[in-house]
Amino acid sequence: MVSIRTLPLYARARSGSTLPPQMSVISDPLFYLLAIPAITILGIGKGGFSGIGMIATPLMALVLPPLQAAAIVQPILVVQDAISAYVYRRHFDTWNLKVLIVGGVIGVGLAWLVALHVSDAQVRIMVGSIGVAFVLYTWLGRIPAEPKRPWAVAGVFWGALTGITSTLAQAGAPPFQIFMLPQKLDKLTLVGTTLIFFAALNWMKLVPYFALGQFTAQNLATSALLMPLAIAANFLGIWLVRRVRTETFYKIAYALMFLISLELIRSGVMGLQ
Repeated sequence: MVSIRTLPLYARARSGSTLPPQMSVISDPLFYLLAIPAITILGIGKGGFSGIGMIATPLMALVLPPLQAAAIVQPILVVQDAISAYVYRRHFDTWNLKVLIVGGVIGVGLAWLVALHVSDAQVRIMVGSIGVAFVLYTWLGRIPAEPKRPWAVAGVFWGALTGITSTLAQAGAPPFQIFMLPQKLDKLTLVGTTLIFFAALNWMKLVPYFALGQFTAQNLATSALLMPLAIAANFLGIWLVRRVRTETFYKIAYALMFLISLELIRSGVMGLQ
């Protein structure tokens, strides 16, 4: 039996919801109760606290199909990326961007092919498990204390995995950070490289979302309604990240990655039931 919660909101109207199918924006109060904090957190993440924005889609997916939630977030991400990429345009690592973008192209293409065959729950469990394992590995002292430049093939691999998980579940931070954090770049270089890479990735993702029919008039109108909040939160994140010490920033990054990964595993297991 299909749960009513897994149906698009326009379909729920047939099951007793008061939402008329012809509405141009989503009007379910429960959606906005979750969407407002989700978009606020997403904006702070795009301001520089990379990773916490992963919470946005899982929150919204509590009342929407995950792919629809991801499609509503996508235009917001593109606008936020433009702001953040401009702010951090002088802070990035060229080598990392080259290898990651090559992998990202591969990953987005693969995600497009498997979107109809791999469930969101399975993707969340996979991504969450990778994130938890990496953070525990780091906290147990297995990551070298000295910065380490990885091989280019590793960048392509983790870039591809980031592209897959980001396209399917807006959950690309754990595989990306597995590749980036051991390099111990300075804070602003890490933030800038992260934001510019995900800006490129989010432009790539427009193609599969469009091809999968997710950019409906209702989804785009809902994105536009949430856009002012998203932009305000983005500038809040930019302001905050410049006032946090580098050591504290990395501690926050690892802690958030661990908590988000646990949430992805939990929501994935629940989705399998």
